[in-house]
Amino acid sequence: MASDMNDYFNKKKSQSGGFKKPSSGSGGGNGDRPDMPNVNINFGGKGSAFIYFLIAVILVLVLAKPYTIIEEGERGILSTNGKYQEQALLPGLHFIIPVIQKVYIVDTRVRIINYASKIERSATKAGITAKPAITVLDKRGLPVSIELTVQYRLNSKFAAQTISNWGFSWEDKIINPVARDVVRNVVGKYDAESLPQHRNKIATEIDRDIRAKVNALENTPATLESIQLREILLPKKVKEQIERVQVAKQEVQRAEQQVQRAKQDALKRAAEAEGIAQKKRIEAQGIADAITIEAKAKAKANLLIAKSLTEKLLRLEQMKVQGKFNEALQVNKDAKIFLTPGGSTPNIWVDTKDVQKRTTAK
Repeated sequence: MASDMNDYFNKKKSQSGGFKKPSSGSGGGNGDRPDMPNVNINFGGKGSAFIYFLIAVILVLVLAKPYTIIEEGERGILSTNGKYQEQALLPGLHFIIPVIQKVYIVDTRVRIINYASKIERSATKAGITAKPAITVLDKRGLPVSIELTVQYRLNSKFAAQTISNWGFSWEDKIINPVARDVVRNVVGKYDAESLPQHRNKIATEIDRDIRAKVNALENTPATLESIQLREILLPKKVKEQIERVQVAKQEVQRAEQQVQRAKQDALKRAAEAEGIAQKKRIEAQGIADAITIEAKAKAKANLLIAKSLTEKLLRLEQMKVQGKFNEALQVNKDAKIFLTPGGSTPNIWVDTKDVQKRTTAK
């Protein structure tokens, strides 16, 4: 196109002898004007070819896009003629050969699988997958539903090997089957009625066995962040039976508490009675001890008195009594005297005819 334009201008120039200066009389009286420049547009064959090449390169860059950008939390799997490169591409800008090479972006951020009987709103968010609750049979063959949450991520170190071995649907081939198989084996060892009582133990066994099976796979394709046992859904009949058992246990506990209270009351009353009896025993013992002490004191006094009675002292006492006897006879000559044998000094009764004047001497 540029060559044709050059040929056109050269032909015009040769026919007219070039651009001439117009005469002073022509042009409407505006005076002399300078000659028009000689325009010679000539791109040349090599220059136009270079421009075409640049345009073609730009079109290739725009249409073929021989580069890719990998963001944080992602890895790139480079495929060359259908063969995956062992080392995954790290975040950043990477150039590839169009048509021959292709990059597949995989997510290495934490992902979640929720096994639930009801689909939650959050299950539709990116990175969260909702699946039905895991239904298994207990030890007796009764159906039980298990709600579980598994948090995991793709092992970025072996991302290329995982995609090569398991494909891009590796989660459905690894995490989901392993989780269902482990839950089935663990829950199948228990009766439905005993599952709530062993909840913590079951959760620990499920966590341990899922981790063991996933880690045992070649190149450890996934890293398990957490495994949470959310709910154990029992059949309606089993739940009713458990409730009846719980009510019966509560009644038994209530009766046992009443028995314990009765025992405590009996022990309290026995302790009080024992205290009263002990008090009485102490008081009686005190009285008995006082009497004993008094008797011993009297015995000791009598012993001392007996030791102090001499023959002369007895005669003196007898003489005193005899004196009183003589005095009584002087007052009342009709007195009757009675002597009581058995003592060193006899008792003397002075009896008169007048009862009011009766006297007694000892």
